[in-house]
Amino acid sequence: MSRVIPRFDTLAAAKYDSTPSAEKRHRIDLEQVFGENLFGLHEMKARMPSAQFEALLSTMQNRTELDPSVADAVAAAMKEWALEKGATHYSHWFQPLTGNTAEKHDSFLKPTGDGRAIAEFRGKALVQGEPDASSFPSGGLRATFEARGYTAWDPTSPAFLMEGPGGAYLCIPTAFASWAGDALDKKTPLLRSMEVIDEQARRALRLFGSPPLPVTATCGPEQEFFLVDEEFYFRRPDLQTCGRTLFGTKPPKGQELDDHYFGSIPARVLEYMNEVELELYRLGVPVTTRHNEVAPGQYEMAPIFEDANQAADHQQLMMSTLRRVARKYGLVCLLHEKPFQGVNGSGKHLNWSMGTDEQNLLEPGETPHENMQFLFFCSAVLKAVARHQDLLRAAVAHAGNDHRLGANEAPPAIISAFCGDQLQDVFEQIEKAGTATSSKSSGLMGLGVKSLPHLPKHAGDRNRTSPFAFTGNKWEFRALGSSQSVSFPATVLNTIVAESIDELCTKLEAQLEKGTSFEDALRGLLASEIHEFKHIIFNGDNYSAEWVTEAEKRGLLNLGSTMDALPRLVDEKNLALFEKYGVLSHRELESRYEIFLEQYFHAINIEGETAQYIAQTMILPSAVRFLSELLTTAERADELGMKLGGVLKTAAQVNDLIDRLTDCIAVLAEQNQELGGDDVVSKAEHMRRNIVPAMNAVRDVVDRLERIVPDDLWPVPTYRDMLFVK
Repeated sequence: MSRVIPRFDTLAAAKYDSTPSAEKRHRIDLEQVFGENLFGLHEMKARMPSAQFEALLSTMQNRTELDPSVADAVAAAMKEWALEKGATHYSHWFQPLTGNTAEKHDSFLKPTGDGRAIAEFRGKALVQGEPDASSFPSGGLRATFEARGYTAWDPTSPAFLMEGPGGAYLCIPTAFASWAGDALDKKTPLLRSMEVIDEQARRALRLFGSPPLPVTATCGPEQEFFLVDEEFYFRRPDLQTCGRTLFGTKPPKGQELDDHYFGSIPARVLEYMNEVELELYRLGVPVTTRHNEVAPGQYEMAPIFEDANQAADHQQLMMSTLRRVARKYGLVCLLHEKPFQGVNGSGKHLNWSMGTDEQNLLEPGETPHENMQFLFFCSAVLKAVARHQDLLRAAVAHAGNDHRLGANEAPPAIISAFCGDQLQDVFEQIEKAGTATSSKSSGLMGLGVKSLPHLPKHAGDRNRTSPFAFTGNKWEFRALGSSQSVSFPATVLNTIVAESIDELCTKLEAQLEKGTSFEDALRGLLASEIHEFKHIIFNGDNYSAEWVTEAEKRGLLNLGSTMDALPRLVDEKNLALFEKYGVLSHRELESRYEIFLEQYFHAINIEGETAQYIAQTMILPSAVRFLSELLTTAERADELGMKLGGVLKTAAQVNDLIDRLTDCIAVLAEQNQELGGDDVVSKAEHMRRNIVPAMNAVRDVVDRLERIVPDDLWPVPTYRDMLFVK
């Protein structure tokens, strides 16, 4: 006789009370709230002596060296502000190579020796911290017993206050380095790359006769995520330990009806989003967009453009806030790229540009064919993508993204660039004739209804299948995974574009020295460069089989998995690139290669062990229990002289699947015991070649069983429960 598994309750999850409390119903003054927990320029100016404030402002805006005497003034003002806000501790907040953030809290209180204490925070404590670095990933840069590491204050990213039920503490964004000076974090290389692109872009602006103002790389990362009821999450060991479901058959209704995308946000989710936004506003994070995504249970939030360094910091705050606030609403936020097989996964589109305070260098204007400065910088980007397609692919390579790239929901693993009809037409004119005389017009579009306005129409459509797309005044790197930090992909983009600008400027300068006019030199340069990078431009369907064949003809790389892409990081070309511009030394880049391999190995190893555990201790016993019930029913029917052919047929089917599952579990268990060798490369390869196929074989049988075993015997929540109960 079957029994009801009292492990989860779909009805209880569905009965969540989404009525906002009286406290949450009151009107919020967004202008007043925004940045209230941020120690930004407004607070600094109000609390610091004007001379020190101007010196700090110069460091923040022009990235000049910080005057050490300013640190004490900043520390005093920061402490005063934090204490008024109720802070008791401060923390150097940094981004180690785990991909997450880290912090160590120190109290403001210092004993005075007479049984009392005072609040103290000086410039020395602001500028430098010393967390234990032994347990953070270093990729061989240091031995485990070498524990000393330093955090260094980043004055270009404002400090902020984190509040919770237990109090508040001050977070100071910092870089993180070893005792030997090697970067052990994601912020330091990003800051280095921003200085490099600033230097090279200013050089180009001087050639164009434009004011060589500071140039800042800017980012606007979109964040996709899933929400599931915690009632289900804690009944799924795979979600808890791996962040994704290792088993689960597709429900009868998924995303086929396209009814979730941009649909009405469920009340419970909307209340959750409101609180997430409010917390982010208080921290000065300019989140501006929210909506339902394609898959059921999937959503997106996105900020506007910012300085790439602050955007990376804010992206980390967004991810942690999404996770933390979800629990208040009985939800769990899943940032894995593919929590559910068979529905769209989650990405993090990185919108990237560069500009001064006065102009966006990637703004084409109304007549792009006449905007030679725009065409120069746009060509530099395309030149960089064409040369370093391998590096861009490696920058987004990790275990979670292997489930998403090329799955008809995300860009393929082949890196190409979408320019749009207007820009491609301009490039073709320049290549053929050395100059462009026209741009395809945009104009207005009527909708055939008198009461509806005529809409401004872009000169080209958008391409959601492209991994790297021009979207009007920026480039959108669409291949990032939803769980990853944007820092390393942004570092790569900054560095490769800086290299291209450097080379283009050098060629222009050589022509100018020969007496060639600037206009002629520029036209000739662009024509020759377009010929070199045009193979990377593709405006068609990146999902099509024809594109795979065409890309191979063009010489483009198809690095389908993490283990195909990661070794490209340490190619001589890429080692030389980062070394030349001082972004990452050979040691630092090789360490990241080793760390990324370790992270891939550990992610798959954990999944393999978890899959074995669930299949052996949860799924198999449920299937055996069902088989026992079928056989008992058949035996009783035989005693009564009844013929139950259907029961026996089902029993035979279940028995066959049990035998297959037992065999598959045995293979997976054997592979889990064999870790693949002594070095990290062979271990990671073992995961790719042996563990992943063994897990897939187990999953195939488990998902077949889920379609047969009664719902009241199935030991874990199904996709039907998790995707639709909100």
